Amino acid sequence: MPVSTGELAPDIDLPASNGKKVKLSDFRGKNIVLYFYPKDMTPGCTTEACDFRDAYQEFSNANTVILGVSPDPINRHEKFIEKHGLPFLLLADEDHKLAEAFGVWKLKKNFGKEYMGIERSTFIIDKDGKIVKEWRNVKVKGHVEETLQYVRENLTS
Repeated sequence: MPVSTGELAPDIDLPASNGKKVKLSDFRGKNIVLYFYPKDMTPGCTTEACDFRDAYQEFSNANTVILGVSPDPINRHEKFIEKHGLPFLLLADEDHKLAEAFGVWKLKKNFGKEYMGIERSTFIIDKDGKIVKEWRNVKVKGHVEETLQYVRENLTS
């Protein structure tokens, strides 16, 4: 059963783009925007990452860290970060354990082909580790602004 709003976020450690293994509990005391995306270097994922990059300081000012998660390996994350100047960590969920825990590892269809992959989704986790908001099957346009607005209106003291 995937986690949902009101529950504690699962604490699965994953390799991060800073060369360490991290888990969500490492960020207790801060809010987290945890966003799952299908693949580095693709148009929609690049737009979303750059939108989060552009709003990074505003999220930081609201005591909120941004964590991006995809099944890509760390070396691909590093290239993605370098190419687009991303100031936040990307987590490598190569065996999709975190994606499965959040219920975003789904059967997808594209041009008549079926395959398993990430359903673009975002979760807000409060400073105590509880999931307080979720967006599933996200459309990129305007999503980061909506996320930032939620954080400002609900999680700033």
